[in-house]
Amino acid sequence: MNGPLAEVRVAVRRFLDEHRPEAVTVAVSGGADSLALAAVTARLTAARAVVVDHGLQDGSARVADDAARTCRDLGLDAEVRRVEVTGPGGPEAAARRARYAALRPGRGLVLLGHTRDDQAETVLLGLGRGSGPRSIAGMRPHDPPWGRPLLGVPRATTAAACAELGLVPWQDPHNEDPRYTRVRLRREVLPLLEDVLQGGVADALARTAAQLREDNDALDELAEAFDGDCCAVAEIEPLPAALRRRVLRRWLLQQDVPELSDSHLRRVDALVGDWRGQGGVWLPGGFVARRAHGRLDVEPVQA
Repeated sequence: MNGPLAEVRVAVRRFLDEHRPEAVTVAVSGGADSLALAAVTARLTAARAVVVDHGLQDGSARVADDAARTCRDLGLDAEVRRVEVTGPGGPEAAARRARYAALRPGRGLVLLGHTRDDQAETVLLGLGRGSGPRSIAGMRPHDPPWGRPLLGVPRATTAAACAELGLVPWQDPHNEDPRYTRVRLRREVLPLLEDVLQGGVADALARTAAQLREDNDALDELAEAFDGDCCAVAEIEPLPAALRRRVLRRWLLQQDVPELSDSHLRRVDALVGDWRGQGGVWLPGGFVARRAHGRLDVEPVQA
């Protein structure tokens, strides 16, 4: 009989069969998504679990220890890693950085419990911020060392799967706090879109993300195959703008410029496609890109 647990099992089995990771770790928060993922993975392959305690809420240590204990009951070796959340970008961004740093494995893949609903929220955030096709393309199912087997599974399915297994997930109070943009998307924006557009919005957004990833991958492959001089304006100016920006992005990353936003990249591209004698473009990491004598150059900013 097909049911929520079977749907989760099929998704995880397909992912493992396709990618055959050398080692498998499941990131577990104690919520329904990661618990369902951990329970199914434990039945399909040898794996371990890691629970990250961000220390941002009263009782977080107890919640983390309970989640680890549940994983052990499911047959997984489990450990709790406690992190300090600091740095720029607000608490969500800082917690994400700390979590991913703590989860990064020595080998194999770490499975994350992101669902189709998480993908839809990510796409909407990218649309709202105008941060370019890479952001709107959402999360990749296979993005080593990260794996997301449940990106095609609705959040309601993981909750129902936990109920089938008799598991009681932790309800994160942050998931109800309207101070967080993602919570308002989840609680207000997506339900309104589902109502106005008569359903299917989360699935449509996830499909859109998948289509954009395919297009991005194709353009990235063409950019990698470009064998001209990417600093020579005369050689890259004739390229279609979308391809030219990818050639420029690849060159800038090779020069140790940190990951670029779409707006940064477009300003660099304007040195080629919209040249009016403008000055240099300031980039992340303390770099500046300039055009002179028909060539592009990027260099660290002198203090």
